[in-house]
Amino acid sequence: MTDRRTFLKAAIAATALGAAKSVFAARPARPNIVFILADDAGYGDLSCFGRPDYKTPVLDNLAKEGIKFTDNYSAPVCTPSRVAYHTGRYPHRLEVGLREPLTDANMTLGIPPGHPTVASLLKGNGYATTHIGKWNLGNTVEFGPTTHGFDEFFGFLASASDYYTHKNTSGKVDLWENDKPANKEGYLTDLFTERAVEVIKRKHDKPFFLSLCYNAPHWPWEGPNEKPEDHIGGMQGGGSQPKYAEMMKAMDSGIGKVLAALKAANLDRNTLVVFDSDNGGERWSYNWPFSGMKNSLLEGGIRVPAIARWTGVIPPGRSTNQVSFIFDWSATFLDATGTKDDPKYPFDGVSLLGVCTGEKPVFDRPVFFRTAPRGTVAAMGAMRLGKWKFLIEGTQEHLYDLTVDPGEKADVKAQHADIYASMKAEYDKWNAQMLPNPAAGAGRGGDAAAAGAGRAGRGAAAATPE
Repeated sequence: MTDRRTFLKAAIAATALGAAKSVFAARPARPNIVFILADDAGYGDLSCFGRPDYKTPVLDNLAKEGIKFTDNYSAPVCTPSRVAYHTGRYPHRLEVGLREPLTDANMTLGIPPGHPTVASLLKGNGYATTHIGKWNLGNTVEFGPTTHGFDEFFGFLASASDYYTHKNTSGKVDLWENDKPANKEGYLTDLFTERAVEVIKRKHDKPFFLSLCYNAPHWPWEGPNEKPEDHIGGMQGGGSQPKYAEMMKAMDSGIGKVLAALKAANLDRNTLVVFDSDNGGERWSYNWPFSGMKNSLLEGGIRVPAIARWTGVIPPGRSTNQVSFIFDWSATFLDATGTKDDPKYPFDGVSLLGVCTGEKPVFDRPVFFRTAPRGTVAAMGAMRLGKWKFLIEGTQEHLYDLTVDPGEKADVKAQHADIYASMKAEYDKWNAQMLPNPAAGAGRGGDAAAAGAGRAGRGAAAATPE
């Protein structure tokens, strides 16, 4: 009986692997890429990830049609995550990646000219490249998307924008059409959706890379059904759970229009679609079961929802606990398209394509995190490897087993001293290769330090400067 069971298990495994390989081998060689990035969407802000008070049916269905990543990470705040996404590398390798975030008043920093990006690499491989939405990697056109590999750009450069007046935190209108100011009226979520649909509907003589970076549900918390004249006075704060729900549902509906445009153009089977978020949620987010929020290296600040769909290539209805980081999607895009990274600036990200298709099993790999000191808030550091999380909070160091303690309440470094010592050594080795942190308060552009970023869960922390 034992031999029969062993034989059956082996046969089933071989059949599954063979099916995965056949699917993988049949995939289109030069797929289109659509990367959709939410802004401040927390781990549980999609109903398929646990949100209890509203529904996100489009993203829920995307998860049913593809694969859900339950252990996916970004940096704890906007600019570092976007540096990682666009460069495929740890943000701490670039000065702009040390800004948490890059403030709207800073006109001197951005991704350095000539530094390769996922867009420039794909463009060099014959792809048409478009960036729509938030940038936050340089506040002047010299640091903008069209100087970093994108053929076209429609969106804003700064860290935040009023959804109706399109003004940034410095009070300046910040909406661009390539390198020229754009005179458009409307709710930003809708404007970004409309442009993405227009791009997809075009006649394409080459494959395309569409980077769609919504600013929803980032503050100011403004719903899609408000009167534009109510926002003439500038940035608005406040918000509420119902308003947050409206913002999330507007983004979800917009993504539905983008996916419908792919289907109508008969492009859905030749397009890899990925949804991600740039950091953990803030005031109105649902970060359960985790502690912490945006700006923190606790799980609530860095673990975010992710979904990948490639119809006919990624088997539907699956979920994985593969540990992933935002720059892994950039590496995945290169892998899927047969594009090489630049050997002078090798990617830190690793391709997730094999995990998505089922060709490769889940694998262990370390992922590192770091924050700079912010006023009176001490710097933090962290490393995730398998089920283990090493965490530095100021002068305190911890070890957590996330499989039994996702809320990071029970420090087990005394019980697992060998693992603690090993992870600490690995973190120190990694940290020594990165640029040093700026001094406390440096690079904030006069903004106040963020409040409430510690072990708060769903508490009413003040809106952060980003």
